[in-house]
Amino acid sequence: MSATADKNIVDRTKPHRNSDVARAVRRTRDRLSQRAGNPDYDREMLSLHARAVLNTALAIPVLVLIIAASGLFAGVGTSILVWALITVTCYAGLALLARRIDLSDPADIDPVPAHRWLLLGHVASGIGWAYFASLECHACQIEQFPVMKGAILLLAMAATAIIASALRGALTATFALPLIVYAGLMARELNPADVIMAALLLIALPFFTFVAGHLHRSAVMLLSFRSEKDALIAELETAKAVSDEARRRAEEANLAKSRFLATMSHELRTPLNAILGFSEVMKNEVLGPMGNDTYRDYAGDINSSGHHLLHLINEILDLSRIEAGRYQLNEEPVYLENVAEECCHLMELKARNKDIRLISEFQTGLPRIYADERSLRQVILNLMSNAIKFAPSGSEVRLRIGWTAGGGQYVSVKDNGPGIPEDELEVVLSAFGQGSIAIKSAEQGTGLGLPIVQGLMKLHGGEFQLHSRLREGTEAIAILPATRVMEELPAWPTDGKLAAGGQR
Repeated sequence: MSATADKNIVDRTKPHRNSDVARAVRRTRDRLSQRAGNPDYDREMLSLHARAVLNTALAIPVLVLIIAASGLFAGVGTSILVWALITVTCYAGLALLARRIDLSDPADIDPVPAHRWLLLGHVASGIGWAYFASLECHACQIEQFPVMKGAILLLAMAATAIIASALRGALTATFALPLIVYAGLMARELNPADVIMAALLLIALPFFTFVAGHLHRSAVMLLSFRSEKDALIAELETAKAVSDEARRRAEEANLAKSRFLATMSHELRTPLNAILGFSEVMKNEVLGPMGNDTYRDYAGDINSSGHHLLHLINEILDLSRIEAGRYQLNEEPVYLENVAEECCHLMELKARNKDIRLISEFQTGLPRIYADERSLRQVILNLMSNAIKFAPSGSEVRLRIGWTAGGGQYVSVKDNGPGIPEDELEVVLSAFGQGSIAIKSAEQGTGLGLPIVQGLMKLHGGEFQLHSRLREGTEAIAILPATRVMEELPAWPTDGKLAAGGQR
């Protein structure tokens, strides 16, 4: 598989989920282009308008009924009931059309016919308001009936501007005809108050059109924000699918690598034992003199190289077992001080060859801990070996053992070497990782010592800390938890009786 394909990893175990994510990404990408003429944009705006009409379906009809009841009480006559019936019927038809659009799937809505039908519904409701504008009452008890009609039209215009803001042209389609009818009647009467009211309504129409346009832009912004949110969710779903698949592949590759290393380590050990044995025989001339000093030196080089290779194989095998979760701990009560002293004796010759002084600082009275003695020995030896390797001649390596603040026990190895840059601490703790100073100084090593220490401490439930400063030295601390510490048990009574306060 190419590198380009790896960048577009999907979880093949969930094909339905991947297709849903892909469709969501395409859909939200289209929604981000919020421009007039875009079918997705028009469908969303029609859906917003339909929901606004349905949410306020009772508001204007209730207002119409209240006006009709007030008109009957004022003596307008039955004509106002006819107007109320026409207007409520028109608004009921508009609500049914909006409900049909709201229940339809957005992908099935054809924007152009739906927009046309909604405008026709608003024109029909405008016919009812035009009929209201044409009402006259010469014998009613309201002196300023034309002014009252203008105030009601102004109120209905304001309500429609808010409700129908998502549909461009809805306000003009609803109230253009009623205003023409009202202005014509007021111009015929030439009453100053009526003319002023007509002029106010004519000015109010463009004003409320501006308000509706502002609300329309707010609706567009709302759609944009929602689209961005949907796009973000879709991107997160895609990233999660990629991350899950990449993690699964990494786990599989790591497991395969660990199995390969474990298998190859065992396969390499068999011929390596023969190489070590025969080179040892040749180096020591067990079967007789070789007759050539160069051959004897070659045999010694083969033997030392074999031992180095065996050490490397053992480290690879230990690390692969730890990573694969197959490293078995042989836990037993041990004194950490005794293990540390044994490691100091083993490393003393190596330190003396570099003129490095080993300093031991052990707290007295430390109880036993329940741990794998071989693993603890390997941890301390790896830490001391690294410290001696990088410590300059004539310096010192300090080994400390004591209590932690949480009741556990710790092992600390500190040197006065060149230190490790802060940005390379993660590198040296990774498998086969070596810092720049180790590479420049050509120090022999595989980069497995510290990862093995870290893995062994995790198996014991502890932790490993590495603190270093350039030109000041490095301190490595292995911490065992308090649960590993064993308290000293009291001596069992020899006379067969239990201690005071006990039970038989």
